[in-house]
Amino acid sequence: MYLLNQEEQKMFVDQLRKMVDDKVRPRAAEIDEKEEFPWDLKEVFQEMGLFGLSVPEQYGGNRQGHLYTCLAVEEIAVACVSSSLIVQGQALGWEPILIGGTEEQKKKYGPMVASGDVIISYGLTESGAGSDSGAMATRAVKKGDKYVINGTKCFITNGPVANLITVFAMTDASKGVKGISAFVVPTDSPGFSVAKWEKKMGIKGSPTGELVFEDLEVPAENLVGQEGKGFVYAMKTLDTSRPVIGAQACGVARGALELATKYAKERVQFGRPIANFQGIGWMLADMAAELEAARCLVYQAAQLVDDNNPNKSYLSAASKLVASNVAMKITTDALQIAGGYGYMREYPFERMMRDAKITQIYEGTNQIMKLIISRELLK
Repeated sequence: MYLLNQEEQKMFVDQLRKMVDDKVRPRAAEIDEKEEFPWDLKEVFQEMGLFGLSVPEQYGGNRQGHLYTCLAVEEIAVACVSSSLIVQGQALGWEPILIGGTEEQKKKYGPMVASGDVIISYGLTESGAGSDSGAMATRAVKKGDKYVINGTKCFITNGPVANLITVFAMTDASKGVKGISAFVVPTDSPGFSVAKWEKKMGIKGSPTGELVFEDLEVPAENLVGQEGKGFVYAMKTLDTSRPVIGAQACGVARGALELATKYAKERVQFGRPIANFQGIGWMLADMAAELEAARCLVYQAAQLVDDNNPNKSYLSAASKLVASNVAMKITTDALQIAGGYGYMREYPFERMMRDAKITQIYEGTNQIMKLIISRELLK
């Protein structure tokens, strides 16, 4: 379906595809139906070292570049978007520590994250502070050698099952976003609770929760990097994670295209496979071309992240915008090709369409992506 330039990348993808075919694909429908976190697949990903893809070797991981995280998430998302979020969420929660943390913090938490012995998630969003981080209500007040955190976070991927949360909180509300700081919060801390497990349209096997911090104390050493730099760490993290969401979008789109192509070749109407009708053939052609274009953009953005290129924010946002829109279109068209069968839960088309929708929303809505792109253009 696509070309990889390096033998190591080809071997990596071959291993992923075999694992996905053997372990993930047979579980995908059940994971969606039961709305349960797939602990068995989490262990499979651990054994393959997928949690170490975002962690540099000196901190216990096996990072070879951002592209590898994108490849892993895409290949898993071909069969199950919920399962791909296990790898994506781990990278997301770790990235602020890698970007802004002290050397001691990286050495402490890196091996935990890379091994998969702990699940880490990213706690930024609040009910009143989604796209508007400056409206954040969660507070962290320093008292002696500790910070006391009070507040609520919502829509936190893997939050209900996480061992660690990278939490963003206001340490000086008078400074707006420049008063936001980041903290590593163990979920076994007194004062932490999960108020709600969200019931969602899609990605039903990925736990999404509302998290509460009530007079929760963390040592001052759990402050990530510098006080007041949290918003910077958060935005730099999203620059790295948006191409991963783009890869996820490409994965679910590819899965839908492959199934739609297979269906169109097997479904016979008017005495011949429906793939032989120009209307269907051209739909498939458009889907394939749009997917290839989205993938090129996603992996170029991933390369810019690795190179720390000054245009990474621009292309990261563009890749997420384009890939998620393509995923929504392709999954919708794939369902249309399957007709009535596509609408039935017996087939995976409707699940893929439901799962694709979230890629237009999280890691910044696509409307926010357009704001970022236009801002970069007008600089």
